This record gives sequence, structure tokens and C-alpha cells, in this order.
Amino acid sequence: MQRRSLIGLAIGGTTLVAAGTGYLLSDRRSLLRSDIQQDQQPDVVEPDEKEILFLASLAPSGHNTQPWFVERLAPFHWIIGNDHRRWLPAVAPDQRETLLSIGAFLQSLELAAGALGYVCQWTLLATTNQDEHVMEVTLTKIRAQDSGHIEAMKVRRTMRAGFSTKELKAADIAQLIAGEPELIHYLPTNSREASFVNHQTIEANRQQSYCNAAQQELADWIRFSSDDARKQRDGLTTGSMQIEGMVGWAVRNFYGKADVLKPDFRERGIDQARKEVMASAGWLVITSRNVTVAALLEAGRRMQRLFLKVRARGIGLHPMTQILEETSTRQALPVGIGIADPVQFLLRVGYVSDYPPPVSLRRPVTWFLRQSDAPRS
Repeated sequence: MQRRSLIGLAIGGTTLVAAGTGYLLSDRRSLLRSDIQQDQQPDVVEPDEKEILFLASLAPSGHNTQPWFVERLAPFHWIIGNDHRRWLPAVAPDQRETLLSIGAFLQSLELAAGALGYVCQWTLLATTNQDEHVMEVTLTKIRAQDSGHIEAMKVRRTMRAGFSTKELKAADIAQLIAGEPELIHYLPTNSREASFVNHQTIEANRQQSYCNAAQQELADWIRFSSDDARKQRDGLTTGSMQIEGMVGWAVRNFYGKADVLKPDFRERGIDQARKEVMASAGWLVITSRNVTVAALLEAGRRMQRLFLKVRARGIGLHPMTQILEETSTRQALPVGIGIADPVQFLLRVGYVSDYPPPVSLRRPVTWFLRQSDAPRS
């Protein structure tokens, strides 16, 4: 779901020339999630509603597009919607990835609601991937359940660097796939299947890097400057892509959308993907039983449940979906990994010694909340 890192950017000599007040006035540090203060606006929802929806919004999404909206029919009675303005038509024209992201949102919503003492009653509304209204939910107060999920959601993050190539321990694998061994598969780093995924991921990245529509879409979702990131509170920042130090400083101060379409930028993206896939403990593969709306939403839920388990075990996850977005690599995948069920996620996995706090930005609840004057019966 998240795209390739730009950490491999090479910076020319003239780019790095900055001194005195020029440097001090520049965009010196990535904008982090902790830098964003809660908007001081009058609450338009109940406090528990706001907290539950905020926690739900911490779910991952491709390019960090956050493709959901919530229509409030009444207190604790909502429709979860599919925001077409946040689709990725170049790399995911069928909105498969959009539904997966919304599924992750639904999983977080349910866990947050439970922790605050509510049970969710769900009604599926969508029949196609493009339907605007996806799911209706009513929350009923009961009693608080496992509040540990709240902290797990708050600290969840995608990792892109620092992966060990040591294979996952059997005990960790068992915990990660517990209850769903037919739907979550581990491909260890030295296996034939992992090698196949490595090479196909590089090939898919090459195809996307030289597809102008896909590259322009990537450019549109990169928040190059901290000012832009603060205004949008979505997309990919230097912090979320783990572009650190002087390279990150140069990107924030000297790069823009036009640079993403240049040949050297494309080649560096391919080279970075090559480095990433060769440095991990292998891959976790998440499948679904079919490709219905319900199955895609459940696959997104499954991915989020997995994400909430890994940090406690010192394991990083990096979704890399390019294989599934390019026709030739997608068609070759079932035979290459020996899995017939539809693959919905390929996640690069590995132990990490350093697990920084989450940095990807999120929109305030009021930005994706819609009030309805016509409650449903």
C-alpha cells in the first residue's frame, strides 16, 4: 500500500550549499505526527465518537490517502464512505486497494469502540468497489473491553529501513498467523518463493517508474515541504518515507512534483526498491477467499490485525503492492508462490532493532466527518 522510499536520492553538490541564516530559515526537520496539535474547534460529535473516529483514522492506506469519510446520521450511528477524491486510479483503477484501506479503518474503529465500551452492529451497503456508501454502523454502549488495542493503534507504523535478514522465529510466525493459517502465509527470505517475489517486485517497480501516470500520481501525494504537509495532513512526507539527514533536508527544500518525473529520480526509485527487497526476513502474504466487497474489507481488517501484533515482537512490516498493480507480475504471482487464493497484500517483514514512533500525518476528524439531516431507519 505505501510506495517505494526515496531515501536513495543522490544530491548534487550545489543542492547541499546552504549557510548561515539561509539554513536556519530553511525547512530543517520532517514534520512529525507529534508536531500536530489537535484542532481547537467546537466539538460537533460526542467525545467518545471523536476518540473512536480519530483512532480509526490511524489505519494505513496506500500513499496515505486516507480514502474514507464518515457520514453521521445520529450520535453513534454512522455510514463509512469511500471518498472518490482520494482514489489512486493510475495504480489501482478498480479501487481494490481503496476497499482494503477502508477495511483497515473498520477494524480500528471496532477495536477502539470496544475499548471505550461499545459494541458495533454492521450493515454492508456497498455492492461494488466504487460505491460511495460502504458500511453502516451503530454503536451501543456496553462495557469496556481490551484497552490495549488503543496503544497498539497509536504506535503502529510502517517500517522501511533497518530490517534484519534473520528468518522469523516459529513462535512469532505462529502468533502472527494465529487463527488464519490459510489466509496469512510466510515466505522465508531464503525460499524460492521469496526470491520470486523479490525479483517480481523490482520488475513491477521498474514498470511503474516508467509509467508517467503512476509516477505523476506518486508526485501528487508526496508532501515535499513541511508547510504543505501541515496543510494537507495526508500523503507521503520525508518522515514517513524515512528520508533522513541532509537528503531529507534537500528534498524538503529543493524538490517538487516535476522532479519525480525526471529519469534520474525514476532510476533511484528502482534502485531503492532493489535494496529494500534484498534486506528482510522474507514476506508475509495475505489472501482472501474471493474478491467480493465483503472479502476485500475483511482482508483489510486482517492486515490491520496483523499490523497491531508486530511491534510488540520487534517486527517491522512494509507493504509493497506493486506486483499486484501491474498485469504481467500479478498474473505470474500464483504460480510463482504456489498460492491459488487471491493475494491482497505482500508485506516485506523482518526484525528491527529500532522502532521509532509513528510519523505519518492524519487529518482531524472534522475533515472527514459529514453531518446528515436524514437519519436512516
